[in-house]
Amino acid sequence: MNTRCAVALAVLLACNGTGAVQPGPIEAGVWGGDNAGAIVTDSNAHVHIGCTAGDTKQPLVADSSGRFDVTGLYNITLYPVARGPDHPARFFGSTDGHVMSLTIALTDTAVTLGPVELTLGQEPKMGPCPICRTPGEIMRRGRH
Repeated sequence: MNTRCAVALAVLLACNGTGAVQPGPIEAGVWGGDNAGAIVTDSNAHVHIGCTAGDTKQPLVADSSGRFDVTGLYNITLYPVARGPDHPARFFGSTDGHVMSLTIALTDTAVTLGPVELTLGQEPKMGPCPICRTPGEIMRRGRH
């Protein structure tokens, strides 16, 4: 293969996103989207999709493909008055470090929420249901 073809192939591979993502913890901060948001810390995450909310039991950690899958608790009957219960759930998806695709699957029912798209540093656009925790306060404390 000549040099020109090798360079063209390298550019094509880079444009197709076949490069690996740096594995490790997903960046802490506020991740926002339409009717969805996440407050990610180095030890857990607090997530809202619509008028529902939940928390992971550990940090979000991506593999070399940007995928993550962690457990936690999720409440689908939260607003306007929390009626409980919290359900065991999987928080899974993928990220490129800037944009995250997130899905919540309750493991004791057939309920799945998402996928939703969240962007690091973007304020969530929640509509009628506010985020029940203050992002700045959680980030300062590093936990919920």
